[in-house]
Amino acid sequence: MSAVQIVPSLRSFSIPECVSVEGSKAGATQIPCTPQDLSRWNKLFIMLEDSQMKQDMLLHQNEDMVKVEVDSIQKELHKLNNNKACVQASENTCKCISEQMNGNLNKAMEQLREAADTYQAQNNETLQQLIQFSRNQATRLTKLESSTLLGAGLGQVAMKSFSAYPKEQEASNADGGKLERALMATVADLQRVHAQLALFQRATAHRFLPSGCEMALLFPMRSKHIFAEVIPSMSMSLQSFTICLWAKVTQSLNKTVLFSYGTKKNPQELQLLLARNSLLLTVGGETHLVEAHSVVTDGQWGHFCAAWSSEQGLATLWVNGENVARVPGVAEGHVLPSNGFILLGQERSRSGIYRDLDSSVAFTGKMTGVNMWDHVLDAGRIKEYANQDGSCDSRGNVIGWGISEVIPHGGSQYIN
Repeated sequence: MSAVQIVPSLRSFSIPECVSVEGSKAGATQIPCTPQDLSRWNKLFIMLEDSQMKQDMLLHQNEDMVKVEVDSIQKELHKLNNNKACVQASENTCKCISEQMNGNLNKAMEQLREAADTYQAQNNETLQQLIQFSRNQATRLTKLESSTLLGAGLGQVAMKSFSAYPKEQEASNADGGKLERALMATVADLQRVHAQLALFQRATAHRFLPSGCEMALLFPMRSKHIFAEVIPSMSMSLQSFTICLWAKVTQSLNKTVLFSYGTKKNPQELQLLLARNSLLLTVGGETHLVEAHSVVTDGQWGHFCAAWSSEQGLATLWVNGENVARVPGVAEGHVLPSNGFILLGQERSRSGIYRDLDSSVAFTGKMTGVNMWDHVLDAGRIKEYANQDGSCDSRGNVIGWGISEVIPHGGSQYIN
């Protein structure tokens, strides 16, 4: 019952009022109480009242349960007493039940006492915290009042300093530190995911089509019937050129043709070839050969370029934007003849008839971004076109990918 009497005393407990101080110019100034402090007091009082109500309800509930059990036992005993044969048995049973009920009742009462003592201890501790809190507040307000007499500006600074409690500041700093660490960890995770996505995008582009190329030619198998014919946009009578293309070869043999230009007189006038893991260029026939070793990998996209100038006979080969071969004196003074045929993935036969093509030199894989210029591109442009981001945006003036007509033959086809 002593715990129940705490509530009236708490309700009669007065919250410290707001302090009025004399300002230097504005006269009397009312220092507002912080709403956070009042709400904190209200919550503490409500918690105390709820604990007292729960204790009373628990006591009444247990008393009601005990009364119901005793009444039911008494009714059973009356029924047994009406039967004389069972009188003695009922007395013995009554004694056993009574002893059992007394034991249970004692245990229940003991548990109730322990619960009441626990509630009482908690309430007393909370009350002591409230009293101590009130005293601390009164001390702080007194100090605040004396400090504000020195000036309104100093009073505002003191009010800000006393408005935050040390424990709350420590808790907020700790929470802020945890939140900052969590945010930093999240940022690190996002950066790792972003890096993985970038790698995945590059791998996807490398596996399927280079970025910027919307379509490609597929050469599904090595056959003399599978190739593509290109109709140039201008005459092939050239004294210099640059050829660039993207290719992913399924398997490169001793001779695998990427690009071939042939005439009736010379079916192998100009060729860009693969030989195992090497890249080769011939101009005016196989005697004028330029070769770069160990630059081709089967099953991977590669950007291959070949440039040649008749003036000095300088021929160069480029793989993925890097110069891999540079040979002077290649077909110096030579001019490519016109009225020839451009084939992708195959070379023109000496008879000029398609059925006489050689399946052993056929290309298998994918090809895209085939372009040809009538001049030698500088190194910067070639490196730019080897970039997988937007590499198909620029097109040659002799052959422009997506502009010049490219006719698939046999089983070759466009894919995207």
